[in-house]
Amino acid sequence: DPKPVSGGPASRWARKSGLVGAVHGYMTVVVHPRFSENRWIYFSYTKPAGEANGAMAVARARLDGGVMSDVRDVFVGENLQGVISVAITPDGMLWLATSGGDAQDPKSLGGKVLRLKDDGTVPADNPFVGKEGYRPEIYSLGHRSPMGLTIHPTTKEVWLAEMGPNGGDEINIVRAGRNYGWPLVSLGRTYPG
Repeated sequence: DPKPVSGGPASRWARKSGLVGAVHGYMTVVVHPRFSENRWIYFSYTKPAGEANGAMAVARARLDGGVMSDVRDVFVGENLQGVISVAITPDGMLWLATSGGDAQDPKSLGGKVLRLKDDGTVPADNPFVGKEGYRPEIYSLGHRSPMGLTIHPTTKEVWLAEMGPNGGDEINIVRAGRNYGWPLVSLGRTYPG
């Protein structure tokens, strides 16, 4: 639809050099499974933060007649750069795949798949809830550069496409509490080598 949608938050998009890290403006958009009732959409975007940086965020908004209203962030990443891929399962759980940060550090949200309720709160049955040293939002870890997150239409499993090093792209079925290995394990090779 060529008509612009109004009411969205400001975003940061790098057109000039000098901005730190990758900055992408608006990214993934998903529709709540009960959209006909609640009119909710979710989208990831680069939220303006300071002179040269942006924070990776996911917002929820009501969409009606080409206008967004009741826009609010349900997730704002700390020190995350790159893209955030978003999906939502039929049960209304919001899935976010993040890049940046230390993918093996359980205190960092970078390089993880996060699972949240549709209001941005953490579900009590996430695999690391209550586990000392782990962020409760984390569903799986060890991801490099998530580029696509989707729900399998039949099995309802969450699938993640990751851009890997040269020759090491992956498609993974996301499982609770699993470590997908980056950067400890890789089937690709570094670009300079």
